[in-house]
Amino acid sequence: MTAISLVTLNFWGTAEPLAARLDLAIGQLADRSPDVIALQEVRAVAPGAPTTAEHIAAALDMQALVVPVLSWEAGAYGPGSAAGTEGLAILSRYPIAEHRLTPLPEPRPLERRALLSAAIDHPAAGPIWCHTTHLHYRLADGLARERQVVAIDEAITAIDSPLPQLLCGDFNATPEHDEIRFLRGLTTLARRRTHYQDAFLRVHPSAPGYTWSSENEQTRPLRSLDIDRRIDYIFVTSRTRDGLGTVVDAGICLAERKDGICASDHFGVFAEVTITPHNQP
Repeated sequence: MTAISLVTLNFWGTAEPLAARLDLAIGQLADRSPDVIALQEVRAVAPGAPTTAEHIAAALDMQALVVPVLSWEAGAYGPGSAAGTEGLAILSRYPIAEHRLTPLPEPRPLERRALLSAAIDHPAAGPIWCHTTHLHYRLADGLARERQVVAIDEAITAIDSPLPQLLCGDFNATPEHDEIRFLRGLTTLARRRTHYQDAFLRVHPSAPGYTWSSENEQTRPLRSLDIDRRIDYIFVTSRTRDGLGTVVDAGICLAERKDGICASDHFGVFAEVTITPHNQP
């Protein structure tokens, strides 16, 4: 069997101390050496400069697919605030054969969401579709997130692939929320049913797995959003009888601190998933 390894992380824009956070992320990702990294809240480190995702990709010798989702003018975030863009990224050790961007429902002037999809040309298995997203964040945004996950499922199921598909991101919802239960096949939304495996839950059925955690000092400015929640996920389409899509391992990563600082205000999630049948080397 052959497996693909991946990590997802909301990198927290360009919040300071940015250089220290980039170093922490690069070091911990280098130790884990994933095949694919999905990033959210990707911004340029300075006007006209490379993005945080491109910095990480260059340090790890990976290809970088970076797509802006939102742009704003100077002053949009208050007097003196700079113009900028924010987007999604997929980094890969293998060639990216194709990519798509699917806008998601409920756009707002300073909050637009999308699904970034990339076909990773794995040498042992062929094109593996990996997806990353970042949903609305407010505690009362459940209905918006429900519409967004339905649109995500429609986009993924429209792809004709015999291999597992991998959905990563910051969903801003806990496992108990209907938007996450929908993805796990536990409830109906918009007269639609689907099924994805929650990679972390497959391996740790009773662990909390918080990714928005009180142990991370960087969550302090946004503690009104409720702390100690699992809101970042790697989902995998249903496993097959011959072993495709089996979650071999999963867990929390990018939680190490240096001088009290983590790489982001979120912890990351990693997973390893089989992409060839169990009777194939």
